[in-house]
This record gives sequence, C-alpha cells and structure tokens, in this order.
Amino acid sequence: MSHLRGRSVLSLEDFTQTEILEILKLAGELKAAKKGGYEVQRLKGKTIALIFEKDSTRTRSSFEVAAYDQGAHVTYMGPSGSHIGHKESMKDTARVLGRIYDAIEFRGFAQADVEALAKYSGVPVYNGLTDDSHPTQVFADFLTMQEHSKKSLEDLKFAFLGEGKDNVALSLAMGAAKLGMRMSIGSPEALWPNPTYIARLHTIAAQSGAEISFEADPQKAVAGADFLYSDVWVSMGEPEEIWAERIKLLLPYQVNMALMQATGNPAVKFLHCLPAFHNTETSVGQEIEKRYGITAMEVTEEVFESPASIVFDEAENRMHSIKALLVATLG
Repeated sequence: MSHLRGRSVLSLEDFTQTEILEILKLAGELKAAKKGGYEVQRLKGKTIALIFEKDSTRTRSSFEVAAYDQGAHVTYMGPSGSHIGHKESMKDTARVLGRIYDAIEFRGFAQADVEALAKYSGVPVYNGLTDDSHPTQVFADFLTMQEHSKKSLEDLKFAFLGEGKDNVALSLAMGAAKLGMRMSIGSPEALWPNPTYIARLHTIAAQSGAEISFEADPQKAVAGADFLYSDVWVSMGEPEEIWAERIKLLLPYQVNMALMQATGNPAVKFLHCLPAFHNTETSVGQEIEKRYGITAMEVTEEVFESPASIVFDEAENRMHSIKALLVATLG
C-alpha cells in the first residue's frame, strides 16, 4: 500500500473504491494481529499531534491506542492547549507542527481548517471530525458491516435515520457512493443536504453502480435494510434553541422496534457513532426529559440494548480502522 504513503485523510471523496477496500482489509488484518498477539509495530519513532477543538471519547482513545500499539508517540492538544485561532492562524500552526511532527490529527469545526493543515504542514493530516465530514468514522462503520453480514458491501442496503445533512450522514453517503452500495437517508426534506452535494453523490454513484436515495417517509427509507444507522439530532456546537424544533421534526425518524420491524429483515442490525441519547442516565438525557417529556431521542433504550445493536463493536472498530489509516499513510 505504498501508494497511500504521505496521503491525508480529509474526506472519503479523496479515495478510490479500491483504496477504501484496501484500508478496510488492512484494518481487519491489524485487528486480527492485535487480538492474536502477533502485531508488528510499523510506526516506531513516529510522532503525531492530536488537535481537539471538540471533546472526544472514541476519536481520542482510538488515535492514542492505535499509535501506541504501532510504536508511535502522540501529543494531545485540547481546546485550550494551543494558540490556534487566538494568537496564531491555522496556516502558521500547520507550518510549525509540520516541522516537529510526522502527522497531525484534527477534530474541530471548519473543514477549511483541516484542509489548511494538510496544505501547509507537509505531513499527513487526519480528519477526526469537522462540521462537514467524519471519514474515520465511516471506515469503522464499513468494517463493522463487513463483520456482521455474509454479504459483500456492494450487496448491502443500509438506511440512515435523522438529519440528512449531518456530517456522519454525508460521509456515509459518500462512502456508499464510492463502494457501489445501496443507501437510503430517511430525513425530513428541510434537513436534506444541498442539491449540489446530492448531485455530486449521484454522479459518483452512477460510476460505481451505487443507489443513494433520500426519503421523507421513514418506513420507505428502511424497507429491506440490513442495517439502520442513527446519530444525535443536534450536533456539537449547535445552539440549544434548535432542540425543540429538531425533536418535533425528527421524532418520526426515531429508531424504535417498530421501525426495526418495518425493514422486513429479522436480522437487521443497529449502528450509531455514539454518544447516543437513548435513556435518562446522563445529565443531557435528564434535561431532555425535563424539557420535552421524552426519555430517548434518536434511538430507544429497547433497540440500543437489544441483540441487534452492534454499536460497541463499531466503537472498537474506530481504533482498528484508524490504525489502518496510520499504517497505510505513515508506515
């Protein structure tokens, strides 16, 4: 996979179908090696800067453990851990960090920021999440689908329920379009992505044989699906004032047992990038119940805790797929 060495991971759109499949294959091999106790370190002596404007559980843990397993060292820079945006531009930060580190991970708001890091640093840059894209999540999602289905990815159908212009939904759709998959996005039309992005998806899908559709009717969206996928209804950084509006719009798209059964597939599985608001065991969950009178948002506790839920396999696969990206681009 030497052709991927030095590459940045900013969006799924930057990768070919063959490259995505190669990375997924490598992720599976690295996962087996770790579990089998025969992993070989390919990143000894490498250093990686981890920039986090947004808090994280899975992304931070995955990058740190993946780097450690492979012999690399990381430096964590939290929201107040650098001069970025306050005393120093992203362009200047990139040129400094590129002289010191072998690679940079960025989790924040603007896609333009991660692109500036990649343009000016001179080292591989990994998008750990922006408002527009979440590519490392999708590699983990597709790895999990492979593990939980006898079908090839191109023969699968999956449905995303919720905000159609959500960064995870957009990234899943781009990945599905690249790989020739069937994906439907169940979302109110007011929350669909802009027509330009939809047209881009359809252009890529036409080349790969993918089928990407948008459905306002959640029942139609899930029909025949092998996997249902959901995400939070309000993204990090969005104002609290929109919660009431989003709940009203998206409650019909909540993944509950009735919607799981509407797939017509008794083997359907549930995916979620986490964290999920599925009960009142968190302060946010308690506040939602107090204000809006509901005990779950995008997925019910019944589905989340059911045997159909594979969200923790998916969470673990963040680490294995990120490790594959590190090895492929930095090893």
